[in-house]
Amino acid sequence: MFNIALFGAGRIGQVHAVNIANHKETHLYSVVDPHRASAEMLAQKYQAKIQTIKEAMSDPDVHGVLIASATHTHADLIEFAARHNKTIFCEKPVHLDLERVRQCLATVKECQVPLFVGFNRRYDPQFRRLKTLFNAGMIGKAESLLITSRDPSPPSAEYIRGSGGMFRDMTIHDFDMARFIIGEEPCTIYAQGSNLVDPAIGQANDIDTAFIVMKFPSGAMATITNSRRSGYGYDQRLELHGEKGLLTAGNIKENSVELWGEEGCLAAKPEHFFLQRYREAYIAEWSHFVDVMAGRAIPETNGIDGEQALYLADKALESLLSGQEIKLPL
Repeated sequence: MFNIALFGAGRIGQVHAVNIANHKETHLYSVVDPHRASAEMLAQKYQAKIQTIKEAMSDPDVHGVLIASATHTHADLIEFAARHNKTIFCEKPVHLDLERVRQCLATVKECQVPLFVGFNRRYDPQFRRLKTLFNAGMIGKAESLLITSRDPSPPSAEYIRGSGGMFRDMTIHDFDMARFIIGEEPCTIYAQGSNLVDPAIGQANDIDTAFIVMKFPSGAMATITNSRRSGYGYDQRLELHGEKGLLTAGNIKENSVELWGEEGCLAAKPEHFFLQRYREAYIAEWSHFVDVMAGRAIPETNGIDGEQALYLADKALESLLSGQEIKLPL
């Protein structure tokens, strides 16, 4: 049984707490959060300890750490955990500054500890099957990938100001997904964006609607479309076109019942938000991390994936501000 110290008792920390507790090989050993009431609530629910950062990192009974705290704490906690020889699971991103990410990854490499970065969408069963079928040659060589990602409603301007912007906060998942599906590093990127959803987002110097086009060395292209608002639910779709056919992964709906009548068809909306839509993905990525702790696997999504996704976010922003396509080194 692996004892896990959970850093962060907020919304995403609570998601992970359930999966830690439900897995037969892991135990939620302790909770670390500066907000005492949140830590106490989660610790009481799972009969876990409350620890400080130093206590958790120094505790020999802690086998792994799950970092789901505020973004600006991630790199410091990763380094602290690496120096204490803990197996590390960190929610994306590692940090919002690329150079700080690289410093952090150098420490992890020096300490030779496993680091898993939580790009959960790679573990969604629908997207995973699409990738498996593509790898099996079912549609031949990839030609174009379309990624649609639209949130049901925009976050607050306060959240936007601390998020690093749309590309680093939201599109970063899609950059990782494009790399994952195509299996290559892009060689060019071009981005356009607008503030159409909430004027407060524009006042916070961010956008809420974006299109990004990336080209890969093979000639394949990926188009990402993002919006902070979708009046019909959480819109998450993939379409991969190849030389021999097409693979698609559609939305997961609130239910599968359809009402057909003279006026047409009435069906349920997509799941409300990421907690519902990616429930199975969170479970699957935790199962993979347990395999990493047990020595049965190495991290499928590691620090390099975190670095590359942030790099693409930075280059997309450069393209947006310059109005130019950005060439990327191979």
